[in-house]
Amino acid sequence: MWLILSILSAFFAAVTSILAKIGIENVNSNLATAIRTLVVVGMSWFIVFITNAQSGIHDISHKSWLFLILSGLATGFSWLCYYAAIKNGEVSKVTAIDKTSVLITFILAFIFLGEEFSKKSIIGAILIGIGSLVMVI
Repeated sequence: MWLILSILSAFFAAVTSILAKIGIENVNSNLATAIRTLVVVGMSWFIVFITNAQSGIHDISHKSWLFLILSGLATGFSWLCYYAAIKNGEVSKVTAIDKTSVLITFILAFIFLGEEFSKKSIIGAILIGIGSLVMVI
């Protein structure tokens, strides 16, 4: 199931970039990000309530709250920077650079989560880096 959800995530991320580039025309990038965020918040809470997941909110540990909040802040900064970048740049180039987050995640997962590198993952990371560089130049 994770594979299907990952593919759908990639698809919706791609559609998001195209829709955002069209929608951000003549709109301040910070305002556009705020509007997008409101839609995501509303949709997320709608899904929480229709799946009856809200009852689990009391079971969330302090540590989880802290890291979820920090993750939310990182997401907010990422979206603000992304929208400002696509406002002024070519969405295909901005997205190529944005996707180098895969490489950064790869390194951070090794450092902070103890995830292991394999020859295959290292080769894949190098190819992603080279591919992103080629798309931008």
